[in-house]
Parts: sequence; C-alpha cells; structure tokens
Amino acid sequence: MVPASAYIVAARRTALGRVGGLHRQRRLEELAAPVVGAVLADSRVAPARVDELIVGNATQGGNPARIIALAAGLPETVSAATIDRQCGSGLDAILAAIRAIAAGDAEVIVAGGAESLSTAPWRIAKPKSLYQTPHFIGVEPGAEESGDDVEAHAATEELAGRLGITRAQQDAWAARSHLRATAAREARRFIGEIVPIRANPEEMRDQSAVEPTLEDLSRLAPFLPPDGRLTPGNTAAMHDGAAFVVVVSEKVWNEIGRPRAMRLVASAAQGVGPGREAGAPIEAMKKLYRRLNGFNPKDIGVYELGESSAAQAIAFGADLGIDDDHLNPEGGALVRGQPLGAAGAVLVVRLFSHMVRHPADAGGPHHGVAALGALGGMGLAALFEAV
Repeated sequence: MVPASAYIVAARRTALGRVGGLHRQRRLEELAAPVVGAVLADSRVAPARVDELIVGNATQGGNPARIIALAAGLPETVSAATIDRQCGSGLDAILAAIRAIAAGDAEVIVAGGAESLSTAPWRIAKPKSLYQTPHFIGVEPGAEESGDDVEAHAATEELAGRLGITRAQQDAWAARSHLRATAAREARRFIGEIVPIRANPEEMRDQSAVEPTLEDLSRLAPFLPPDGRLTPGNTAAMHDGAAFVVVVSEKVWNEIGRPRAMRLVASAAQGVGPGREAGAPIEAMKKLYRRLNGFNPKDIGVYELGESSAAQAIAFGADLGIDDDHLNPEGGALVRGQPLGAAGAVLVVRLFSHMVRHPADAGGPHHGVAALGALGGMGLAALFEAV
C-alpha cells in the first residue's frame, strides 16, 4: 500500500493516430510537449514548481524525457527520466512519480507516456557474420528472431482456445466497443480530455474510432489462417499518441485549493510464462486483489483495460467476475489503438475522466482500475480512488 500523500490533479492526452496517419510527421517531442503544457495549465501549477518529468517510451532510445521537458518549456533545472516496460511504460512512469512524491523526494512531477512510431528510429539487427544481411527488429522482445507478431497472436489464440472464446464472440465485443465509444463521443465525454495539437476536428477524436459493423468484422481474414480467431478488427493496432498527468504532494494540493483528484490505493506487476502472455493482466489483477487488505473488489466502479484483443478483454472480465458495464464502458484499445509506451498513461487519463471530470456525486465511480499487459509477458494493474 502506498501512503495517501500523492494526488493526480490533472490528466490529458492527444487523440491517438494510426501509424503513418494523424501524427505521421510529428517527432516525439512535438507530440508530447503540447500535452505537458495543457496538463500543467489545468493543474494551475507553475512550470517552475515542477521537480521532474517522467516519460514512458519504448522506441525512441536514449532519454527522450529530457528533450520533451525542454520542448515543453520546463526550466532547464527540471530533471527528466525515461522508463521502458513496453506497453506498461506510461503506467509505470505515473506510479514512479506517485512513489517519489509519497517518499518525500519531490512535490510536483509530470508523468505519463509518449510514442511516435511514425517517426521513431528504425532498429536493425547486427549480422552475425559479414556474409549475412542486416534486418529490421520489431517492437516485440525477441522479435529479432521471429521478425513479426506471430508469437503474440499465438499466445492469444491459445487463451481463446483454452477458454472456448469464439471468433463471433470477439467480433461482437469489438463492435460493441465501437458503439460505446461513439455514444461517449456524442455525449461529449472526451471534451477536456483530448488536447488538439492543431485546431481541426481530426485532432479531437481517435483516428481508428470508425464503428465497423459485424458484417465488416466477419469478412476480415485471420492473422493465423485458416481457423484463427484473431483479426485486424478484433485486436488493437499500434498507434501514435501521448498522455500525461500532474502528480503533487499533499502540501501542493492544499496550496492549489484541494481540487478533485485521484490517488493510488495499490498497484501490482506480474510476469507470466512463455505462451501465456495474453493472460498477464488477469494475473496482475489477482495479485492486486491480494494486496487490498479487506477492500471489496465489488466497490470498483470502472476498469480501464488496455486490451490487446477482444479475447483478452472477454477472458479478463470472465475470470475476474467483472460486471460487463464496468469494463471499458466507453470503448477500449480496440477502438482507440495501442500507443505502446503511452498505453498505460492513456488508461489513467481515461480513469481521471470517469472519476474526476465526471465526479461520484453525479453518478461516476469512486474507485477505478487501470490494467494492461506489456510485451514480453508482463501484466500491470493499479487501483485509484477519487478524493
């Protein structure tokens, strides 16, 4: 359990864009800096008060957090650190900020994730001899051997097969996720959450939120023919995007007038064995539940799961007994896309919208979970409460 002395007082993100799409010409700092500026403006904390910027990123290399800090206009004295736990990087960055403030090491930290796959450097494997041709390396750990995402798809196919989750069930989940996202957008639930980098409508909605029909989804070919259950329509594709929060100490929270905020209750990370990667978020949630010391999981009003596939989401809800209305109630990563190092931070921003922008006294949840799997067989989960 983390001491209740660190508060998330603001949270923002970009619209998520397909690789080569909405953000195709934006370097990482161009994508992230406007969000850092917006989230600080929301928090009413002066940039001069920021102690550190912590960024989750998996593809840039080096320490891009420092470049983002300077591009965002933070003082040169602000320290910066980059965390890489693949898809879990953004959530890890936020948890690191909370722990640093709870330990008394800082009073204001901006934390989150950013990923610009469209402009990230290419990774090339060094040949084992002078007679071999160099080849590109994907983002999946170990991809220098396989060269593609076949292993990840195989792990999810194994999960679906073991639990009897059919192709039709996955397509139905995907279609419903799009409908939920459309309803949320029409109800203006994303207003105040998404930072438009330019003033045009495209910047205010996630690019892959296209609302396909069940017929559209059923016509898509599986990744692993002939009988595979996973398709481009019921899995989450990699996207570009950035998401950040401002975490402050109790002293600063009091200074800015004790605005509605979120604070961490508990978190957990869990590794799983080869071939079981798709079940990692389930194992992380079970570990989190064991840490709650009498807290009733039924009191959790919303679960934001960064699902890699519909099969993973269906298995997550069924195994943990989660009410279907509480799991990704406004669409998930199947709709938005998965911005790798920023994915976990997007989940926290979504929780902030549920729990702070739409407060509990107006019918919103008081407790919420952010959970996802990370490439390489890791699961992460964090429980937050509104204050």
